[in-house]
Amino acid sequence: MKLPKFMYLVTICTILLSTQVSKLQADKSTPTGNMKGRILDSETKEPLIAVNIEILNTINGAATDLDGYYFIPDIPVGNYSIRISYLGYEPQVQTDLIVRPDRTTFVNTELKKSIIEMETVTVTAGYFSNTTDQPLSIINFSAEEIRRAPGSAGDVSRIIYGLPGVAKVNDTKNSLIVRGGSALENSFYVDNIEITNINHFPEQGSSGGPIGMINVDLIKDVNFYTGGFDASYGDRLSSVMELRFREGDRDRFNAQLDLGLAGFGGVAEGPWPNQKGSWLVAARRSYLDLIVGAIGETNSSVPQYSDVQTKLTYELSPHHQLTAIGVMGWDQIAIKPEDAIEQKLNMYNDLTILQNTFGLNWQYVWGKAGYSNTSFSHSVTQYNFALNETRYYSETGGKKVLLDQSSSEQEFRLRNVNHYTIHRQLKLHLGLETKYLVADFNNYYGPYFDALGNPTPELSIIGKSTAVKSHGFMGLNWRPFTRLTLIPALRLEHFSYNGNTHLSPRFSASYQLTENTAVNFSTGIYFQNLPLVLLAQNEENKNITDPRSRHLVMGISHLLTENTQMTLEVYDKEYSDMPQDPMQPELFLIDEVYYTGLFLPHGPLSAGGRANARGIELMIQKKLAESIYGMVSTSLFRSRYQDYNGNLRNRVYDNRLTFNVEGGYKPNNKWEFSLRWIYAGGTPFTPLDEQASTEANRGIYDVNQINTARLPDYHSLNLRLDRRFFFSGSNIVLYFSVWNAYGRKNIAGYSWNEIDNKKESNTQWNTLPILGLEYEF
Repeated sequence: MKLPKFMYLVTICTILLSTQVSKLQADKSTPTGNMKGRILDSETKEPLIAVNIEILNTINGAATDLDGYYFIPDIPVGNYSIRISYLGYEPQVQTDLIVRPDRTTFVNTELKKSIIEMETVTVTAGYFSNTTDQPLSIINFSAEEIRRAPGSAGDVSRIIYGLPGVAKVNDTKNSLIVRGGSALENSFYVDNIEITNINHFPEQGSSGGPIGMINVDLIKDVNFYTGGFDASYGDRLSSVMELRFREGDRDRFNAQLDLGLAGFGGVAEGPWPNQKGSWLVAARRSYLDLIVGAIGETNSSVPQYSDVQTKLTYELSPHHQLTAIGVMGWDQIAIKPEDAIEQKLNMYNDLTILQNTFGLNWQYVWGKAGYSNTSFSHSVTQYNFALNETRYYSETGGKKVLLDQSSSEQEFRLRNVNHYTIHRQLKLHLGLETKYLVADFNNYYGPYFDALGNPTPELSIIGKSTAVKSHGFMGLNWRPFTRLTLIPALRLEHFSYNGNTHLSPRFSASYQLTENTAVNFSTGIYFQNLPLVLLAQNEENKNITDPRSRHLVMGISHLLTENTQMTLEVYDKEYSDMPQDPMQPELFLIDEVYYTGLFLPHGPLSAGGRANARGIELMIQKKLAESIYGMVSTSLFRSRYQDYNGNLRNRVYDNRLTFNVEGGYKPNNKWEFSLRWIYAGGTPFTPLDEQASTEANRGIYDVNQINTARLPDYHSLNLRLDRRFFFSGSNIVLYFSVWNAYGRKNIAGYSWNEIDNKKESNTQWNTLPILGLEYEF
């Protein structure tokens, strides 16, 4: 009998696990691993000599050599923290470092000069890693914090959900809604390479999607900026996510196999033959369709997706390094009309998406004064999407086309960022960025009735649209006094599609009250170009003004203990020149993607829309020092918009209150228990006009109650248990996670079932158990 494909995977995993357990029983000795890395000055990227590296709670340690390298051999396997200290620099503790059998854990880091104590230290040439001075509205997550986070399944965006500045919208999407913004307003960078969207099944013109595409096993760390980001970033109104991929192993070949919610796959890495660099590649594929096929089901509505990511590093010389980054994803789902009728779906579809980004970054260290990063990248996203009405097929057996799309969007990007230290109290960063956009549209939108019941004629977008985005930026980091840092900056932006040019001034300041306490301030103007898929719908949109936001943030950070920090921030965010559709005067156009997952056809747009968001955020974060780690955060905020008629209305993401508590306990090197509980106030929604909807047999909003009602409050508990097995030369991580552990019925919204002609509630995820495995060898 022929085995199903999925059974082969289960069989292989079982054999591997059984083999390693046998090895464990035969070998009672404690396996060991190594730790090595390089320590640099954060401002000059020069290596620091004789830095002290101490593995806490052990007698192991080392000091860096003339090139900033260190090596600590024969460390018993397990979880460690290291303290890095150097005269005249701020000490640093790196936590969650896993030493694995017969493998080397690489820990490269940078030290900042102390602002309280500035003894002169002599250093020699070297390089580098990129950091950005940001006094507030930033949080960093390490690779291990991302991997083990409950309720995330290794999805970076879902980890961000726990931050106070992010609205809680829907479990089935990982769209980041930051401080009253929308899913359009976020940008993502991997090692100075911009990635258009980091999700599978990406929403066109937006940054959202249902599941993350970035493989967590490639991530070194993540910085997430919720506001007030510096002038080197633009063309976004709300947030920036910086991801850094780790380098591959420069000493030997290593591999890993994975099985989890995101799919099954593997990671391989190793050095180049001359050991001047390394390569790292990961591949993954979903398996739900294999399970469905193995048990004999024929349901067509099972999504399939896969991704491949890579990082190639080559050291041309001590001053020059090349890095290549590749991120590719493929997604497909096809729902047959018969399955749509059975599942009471209003539409059936056939969707295929291919997205790919490849970029090359050159890092050049000038010497003791500074360094630069220059990257060239190309991104392409191809959409093939057919969307049809189920009810029409049910009644006639024919096809009523709502959308027939075949489009390709490309971006060619050149980005240069330079950092120059004039003297120890004055630093300069400046650069330029240009993007060439090419969009080939062959889109047909069939006639339909919009959310207010208004008939909308068919629309075809056929042809090529091109545009150039040009940006230049410059900023200073000036410390006029020991405890005061001022960061003025300017950004100049031009968009050829509508001829708009903008000057964006930005300013941040930080004052160090004590060694443990700082007060911070940031303000700035931000612009963002509308997506071409929306602008290309009407020729008059070439005259529209670009959306604008003004950020104002004040905060205080205080170190409660060596490993626990509290931050309190207050923000005010004002939007202007937001796009509006005069034919839908009550609605806020940018939020349309939230309802539909795409931009529907519109006539000529106006740019008179306004919105605002104001809030206060508190966060207490504890790093893993011994056995306990965690984070508690809460946010009170209000987010509203002014419609075309001048009325103030609630935004669809206006939770008003969010509260998050998460943390974990590691009693030893083998076991780890963690949890996350999230509470969020119900978001606004517009009730359906049930009489009009029944008569039309389609959902029609009550125009007199736009966003006046609220969904029930959201809350959910996610649990996770990790068990790590160490063997001679390999290790296995088994984890079991439960999402929505107590089965809260969280409502995502209300819709109209066109098959049965009645109103229905749409629920978010119910209790979801997840079992995963990681095998490293």
